[in-house]
Amino acid sequence: MNPVPPNNTSAGAASGAPAAASSGASAPSPTFSPLYQQIKALITQSLQSGEWKPGEMIPSEVELANRYKVSQGTVRKAIDELAAENLVMRRQGKGTFVATHHEARAHIRFLRLRPDEGQPSYPASTFIEVKRLRAPADVARLLDLKSGDAVIYIKRVQSFDAVPTIVEELWLPGAIFKGLTAERLSEYKGPMYGLFESEFGTRMIRAEEKVKAVCAGAEDAGLLKVEPGTPLLSAERVSFTYGDKPVELRRGLYLTDRHHYQNDLN
Repeated sequence: MNPVPPNNTSAGAASGAPAAASSGASAPSPTFSPLYQQIKALITQSLQSGEWKPGEMIPSEVELANRYKVSQGTVRKAIDELAAENLVMRRQGKGTFVATHHEARAHIRFLRLRPDEGQPSYPASTFIEVKRLRAPADVARLLDLKSGDAVIYIKRVQSFDAVPTIVEELWLPGAIFKGLTAERLSEYKGPMYGLFESEFGTRMIRAEEKVKAVCAGAEDAGLLKVEPGTPLLSAERVSFTYGDKPVELRRGLYLTDRHHYQNDLN
């Protein structure tokens, strides 16, 4: 049972009424979050703890309302936000399920490259290098690690219809992804984030990206089978799991003669 914490569900917190004034003049003013936000936080805690696994159905709105001692409408509003953030998925007539990277629509959610013609598809990967090393200072900073901490480094080429289109370098915290090897990556046929979710208990929730135009260097041009100096799109992405914890740094070079980078703004 996870009832809403008493200090957050008092009449004042639920209704927005101000708290009693403190006798200390310098005491900070109390702040309250809306009740549905408190319920959203509690549901997210259950997702993070693994109470409901990716792909599993969560309790109904009625059950959650009884569990947290709130109205069904409050629970519905909390789930609406979780669904908008792709943490859960509603299925008409079936219920609400924990989102998973094994869902077909999730395969391309973090892959923003789209074909100029035809439907999006997931690329085939060729792994160039997979090794364990110590984090360079810039990588450590972005992954919230100490310089020199262990990381897994991955370099791969992704191809659409056998045409090399993306060169990527990935850095993953070594403590979380201990045991990730080139053999395991090559054996796994689904999306990489699906592997991270099912075998390492790490689900990517959101990402931040920086995108700019660059020219292909000799090594990357060779991997993409283009001339050095060919215009490419460069994207640096940091992906986060629950609690806004960074768990992946990805730097990619994209050949865009037959593709474009699509970003949906809400």
